[in-house]
Amino acid sequence: MGVTRAHPQYAIAIDGGGGKTDALAVDASGAVLARARAGGSSPQILGLDRALGVVDGLVGALIAQLGAAPVRVHCYLSGVDLPEEYAAFRAAAAAASWAPADAEALVIENDLFALLRAGTDEPDAAAVVCGTGINAIGVRRDGRVVRFPALGAISGDWGGGWQLGEQALWHAARAVDGRGPETALTGAVPVALGLGSVDDVIRALHFGRLPMAALSAVAPAVFAAASDGDAVAAGLVDRQAEEIVALAAAALRRLDLLGAGIPVVLGGGVVAGGDERLMRGVRQRLAEHAPHARPVVVDAPPVVGAALLAAAALGAAPDALGRLASALSPASAAAAPV
Repeated sequence: MGVTRAHPQYAIAIDGGGGKTDALAVDASGAVLARARAGGSSPQILGLDRALGVVDGLVGALIAQLGAAPVRVHCYLSGVDLPEEYAAFRAAAAAASWAPADAEALVIENDLFALLRAGTDEPDAAAVVCGTGINAIGVRRDGRVVRFPALGAISGDWGGGWQLGEQALWHAARAVDGRGPETALTGAVPVALGLGSVDDVIRALHFGRLPMAALSAVAPAVFAAASDGDAVAAGLVDRQAEEIVALAAAALRRLDLLGAGIPVVLGGGVVAGGDERLMRGVRQRLAEHAPHARPVVVDAPPVVGAALLAAAALGAAPDALGRLASALSPASAAAAPV
């Protein structure tokens, strides 16, 4: 049996990544009616059923707060990259009790669309997210969209917090056994993971005492070591800057926008860390490959973009969207845990 729908009409906007998922209930006036937060919801990490379970819990929590069901649900998730993944998640969500009767009122997309809208409303733009992993999109006013599979090494990707941690461990292991140059990462990696040595880390991962996903926690140590002058760590940071720009430039090139003065929105936990060497490298390389592009670093949570897209679909006027964006500024955007 479906959920009763009653006034006031509102939409639920969801942004889900590998580590957390934020959900907001918004209306056409630009008001934020309710908030909720849960853990990660990437289908590629959790699988379809568990990822949908996270979304279902968030939607249920907001409905319980408001006493009415949404007329629209906009869900922007990491790990919805391929057409098959999109189709599978959409079919599963459409069967939920809270799914809107109007099929077009259920929007399932990659979380990059939320990040893009959080950074700009310009019709020609690109966005790169560098968080746990790395991905990008490009859009053009004529409707063209450029996407990447974002499946890791098998689809040509390099970077994000997990791979920075994995590469830091790789270099640390080679430094310890003599195959590679000395690096401060031999001490920094185990400390970041709460272990005593590189060998302890390797064994903990091998025997399953430490999940591979934990390597993301090493990324801040890589930036710190690079800042302190470690050449190996600096090389990893520089490569991360190269990969961010490579994605942005490829998206712009495929849209014939490489020479245009358009925004390139940058977000995700690695970017949000604001490492000076990384961001300087991104700006310099972007200026070389797309000299007229404007880097835009998003400090607001991507759920802001999801909320703006959902409110606009409800018919919110520009001034209402402005109020919504202000209400969701970083100072006021904390969500309550579910």
